[in-house]
Amino acid sequence: MAVSNDSRPAEFILLGFADRPWLQLPVFIILLVTYPMAMMGNIAIILVSRLDPRLHSPMYFFLTNLSFLDMCYTTSIVPQMLLNLGTSTKTISYAGCVVQLYVFSIMGGSECLLLALMSVDRYVAICRPLHYTIIMSQRTCILSVSVMWLCGTTYAFSEATVTLQLPLCGVNKLDHLLCEMPVLIKTACGEKKANELALSVVSAFIAAVSLCLIPASYAHIGRAIFNMKSSTRRKKAFGTCSSHLIVVLLFFGPGISMYLQPPSSITRDQPKFMALFYGVVTPTLNPFIYTLRNKDVKGALGNLLRSTFVLSRHQHKKI
Repeated sequence: MAVSNDSRPAEFILLGFADRPWLQLPVFIILLVTYPMAMMGNIAIILVSRLDPRLHSPMYFFLTNLSFLDMCYTTSIVPQMLLNLGTSTKTISYAGCVVQLYVFSIMGGSECLLLALMSVDRYVAICRPLHYTIIMSQRTCILSVSVMWLCGTTYAFSEATVTLQLPLCGVNKLDHLLCEMPVLIKTACGEKKANELALSVVSAFIAAVSLCLIPASYAHIGRAIFNMKSSTRRKKAFGTCSSHLIVVLLFFGPGISMYLQPPSSITRDQPKFMALFYGVVTPTLNPFIYTLRNKDVKGALGNLLRSTFVLSRHQHKKI
């Protein structure tokens, strides 16, 4: 579909793995399996955090927000990916592309800041335990999460809006699985150095805030854990912190390689595999990382499953 320089295309063609058709079926099957797992895992985390009184603490309040973010993250891209990989339809409407771009960007920017908040929460819990409930009060938690959402939304709207203004010069084909800023900038024609620089600078600022708070928090946490005399406390602190660190590495590693380098220098297949990793694999793994390494969450999940089973049996007997 040819379009003029100053017009918007009615739709985009997402090429995906068109040059490697043998990859389409394996990726489709992986998405078909991982997407329900991601949804069920994150819904389970939200349910147990809300229903179990033992999990009514700042740590699980932030974890609930992380699960909600991950659900929105995957839902904004995976259904469209499944449609494009599983059928001959490879298109997404312009409006659909815009919505996907904004949602995906909001969730990505917000998650960067949320992971930093979670590291600060762990710092206060381990290094300032006597003041934990005062410092991390309900008001503080709600305010910090509100600021996180505001900053993530501001980042997305500023960067995505500028990106969508770039001329495409008749091109409506994206060599990607979804609508993502670096790929849209790379596809655009004309002078785009300023946009590349703006994306790198703003992304670097958000990443820098997170990557300063997280190492600083864990430097103090490591010292505090090392000085603990109780092996039980040390093991519990290490368990919750190691789960968070694994999530941080899984999220920031691929994200940095995509957003902190100029879009023009990104290789052809890099965006596809990076998007699959931080948009699908990481949100799927997060619930399992937190449940497998956290006795409180495992206990709460077990109680929820048992109560659900008992209730279903009771209703079945009535029938």
